[in-house]
Amino acid sequence: MTPRPDDGPTCDPTPRTIVITGASDGIGAEAARQLHRLGHRVVVVGRSPRKTDAVADELGADRHTADFARLDDVRRLAGELREAHPRIDVLANNAGGVFGGRTTTADGFDLTFQVNHLAPFLLTHLLLDTLLTSGAAVIQTSSVAARLFRKVVPEDLGRPTRLTPQRAYGTAKLQNILFTQELHRRYHGRGVSAAAFHPGLVASHFASEPGTLLGHLYGNRVARRLMTTPQQAARRLVRLAGTRPGVDWTSGTYYEGRGPARHPHPQTRDPRVARDLWDTSERLLSLGPV
Repeated sequence: MTPRPDDGPTCDPTPRTIVITGASDGIGAEAARQLHRLGHRVVVVGRSPRKTDAVADELGADRHTADFARLDDVRRLAGELREAHPRIDVLANNAGGVFGGRTTTADGFDLTFQVNHLAPFLLTHLLLDTLLTSGAAVIQTSSVAARLFRKVVPEDLGRPTRLTPQRAYGTAKLQNILFTQELHRRYHGRGVSAAAFHPGLVASHFASEPGTLLGHLYGNRVARRLMTTPQQAARRLVRLAGTRPGVDWTSGTYYEGRGPARHPHPQTRDPRVARDLWDTSERLLSLGPV
């Protein structure tokens, strides 16, 4: 049950409704195009109305806009998705980013933590009834940065960060993997599957904000020539979203390249960390269990 993302998608032909966040550009937009060509019903979610409309119009797809730096936008988005799409076969939590400086959102959280972890956690939680009824798969776009920069300390969540932008990002990507594991533990028995994946170093606008180490890397012309194209990286998302959990891939797993990560962060082997992250995230958002 190991997908081979770099071989190109060999997908289940059964049409699915697939919601992709961060689909107005980069990996998300390319994945939307590829999944649309495979016959799936793609729902495009983005922050920029102009870019989101451009991708959705190109595909003739449904579209929704939301700024993950505002949790009220996420709550509104969840309501719109529940009303417009009573069945969701795949939720691809792909939106994220690297941000320079230490910015606090209007909700009182670190911007990197909120956009990369807390907002997709909230969206998934608010859609859980629909996802459970649909027997859905939830896909997280993570990163190899999850094991390079930091570790998760649940009791520190919600406090002002002292981390550099790249450490804050690496921590958030590790949170994506832990969230995947705990989502699997809590809900796989009720029909929801979950996976996270590293898309590779992608030559996109993803980390183009100046003032960060990653921004410098992604802005370097020589380095960009060695990176994966958005089209290639999107195949990894398409491979998970368009195939069958339990047959083509294993729920609860974090994938890098052609298979499960061989050297994941040590915290991914401790289920207590994933459980504490989930419980703390619920508390910060004043959510109750589903």
